[in-house]
Amino acid sequence: MVDKSTNIFLERIANALERIAPPEKKIKNLDKSEGFVFDSKTGLIRPVEQINRISLSLLQGINHQKQILLNNTQDFAENLPANNALLWGARGTGKSSLVKAVHAEVLIKTKSKYLKLVEIHREDISELPELLSLLSQNKDYKFILLCDDLSFDAGENTYKSLKAALDGGIEGKPNNVIFYATSNRRHLMPRDMMDNERSTAINPSESVEEKVSLSDRFGLWVGFHNMSQDVFLEIVYAYCNEFKILVDKDVLRSEALEWSITRGARSGRVAWQFVQGLAGKHKVKIN
Repeated sequence: MVDKSTNIFLERIANALERIAPPEKKIKNLDKSEGFVFDSKTGLIRPVEQINRISLSLLQGINHQKQILLNNTQDFAENLPANNALLWGARGTGKSSLVKAVHAEVLIKTKSKYLKLVEIHREDISELPELLSLLSQNKDYKFILLCDDLSFDAGENTYKSLKAALDGGIEGKPNNVIFYATSNRRHLMPRDMMDNERSTAINPSESVEEKVSLSDRFGLWVGFHNMSQDVFLEIVYAYCNEFKILVDKDVLRSEALEWSITRGARSGRVAWQFVQGLAGKHKVKIN
């Protein structure tokens, strides 16, 4: 028979263990925002007060890419089959902007309050399985999981975590989560890393195949390419029209092209930076 002092002692042990045990992780306050960021320190997601994005109509020169991602995302929101997507290609061509703009467009089209955009940073990809597990507990919501500028360098093995998460293992990927990644690399690996694998591996084809197969986990590959001068100017004109920046068109064209030459690039990002400078010069607020 256990005496009273023993019961007190056991109760103290139980209380101490309860205090040091990590709290059960649950995602709360999902109605606070349309967008969230995964916090690797807590293992939870924190709401974003206002998502940094532009409207879909302002993204010029990528109409085909817009339609592909819009259709896929709307299917996902409406409980239809949809694919994970890899948006790859030249820098500054609107890959991450497109994901954020499509999310906003689908919210409007479906009038949904339950489609959330969640960003996970590249360095936290190893924790993706845990995040997927957390998101899967919230069955009433759907999540677009975005990893911007995703790529892997020599010696990194975290791509294996991503492969497993995209395939879903025995449990399968949660039905309420879709994964969108942007990258400058089509296969997420630098070419010299793949060439090195070919030259040093015992079976080069198998070694390279393992790494290339990561991008095969994405059902959609959406390519973005360097833009022409005309498309670059279309983007500048669209921004100026949207924000009521009144400049003579010939002057605007000349200044925009000079800006792109000094930057050594023509892209949506360069166009936006030019328009920001122009808005400041003409005392026009664009935010």
